[in-house]
Amino acid sequence: MNADVSRPDPREQTTDEPVPVMRVLALLDASRHSLAALAAAVDFAMMRHAELVALYVEDQDLLGSAGFPFAREIGAVSGRVRRLSRTDLEAGMARQTRRVTEALEAAVAGRELRHQLRVSRGQVVSEALSLAGPGDLLVLGKAGLSGHWGVRLGSTSRALILEAPCTVVIWDERLSLSRGPLRTLDGPGAGGEFPPVPEALTRLFDGRETLQVADARQLEQQLARADNGALLLHRPQLARLADQDADLLARLPIPVIVVP
Repeated sequence: MNADVSRPDPREQTTDEPVPVMRVLALLDASRHSLAALAAAVDFAMMRHAELVALYVEDQDLLGSAGFPFAREIGAVSGRVRRLSRTDLEAGMARQTRRVTEALEAAVAGRELRHQLRVSRGQVVSEALSLAGPGDLLVLGKAGLSGHWGVRLGSTSRALILEAPCTVVIWDERLSLSRGPLRTLDGPGAGGEFPPVPEALTRLFDGRETLQVADARQLEQQLARADNGALLLHRPQLARLADQDADLLARLPIPVIVVP
């Protein structure tokens, strides 16, 4: 099901219509990682006077797996093994939806912020990509969505970060939104081939800082003592760094903003 589906899709706006106000999108599953990303998304939306759209995806693949007679689940605490039941999964997803709804309302309580929750059933990547538009800002928890994407930047996270039609912010539950410089790279492959950084992003930070780095190791060294601001990467830069060090994102101490 989808909530507030009557709102027009910004990707379908014609050139004769005004440019829609950018939305801030947050993927939720009620884990501490996604809740930290939600808190950051609320702050971003407030600073940019944008609408907050939270998305919770009921995993269709998980439901489908319950149809196999050999499917089993193991209790995270008890360690007990039992047959995977579609009825139990449906009930668990309903509980999760309630928790997500409560988390969103708590996050926006006392704030004058337009917001909505969209609940859909399908695959996380396809649902998120279908929702996102070019002018949006997608906020992801670094450890995110119960393993759907992890600190190693696996295949699902690569799809979301590198294929989303919008800017993506990779957040960490240990971080707080703190102003400071917006850092960009000036190493190999970073010279004038990328478009300028959107002004809407630069306004969220105090000044700019250009890092002279040749590889992932140098980048980590230069950011080792950073405690504010953020690192901005263009997608080809992130792909190159991830190829060099799959765990790099896990160790960076500041948020990472990925732009097309």
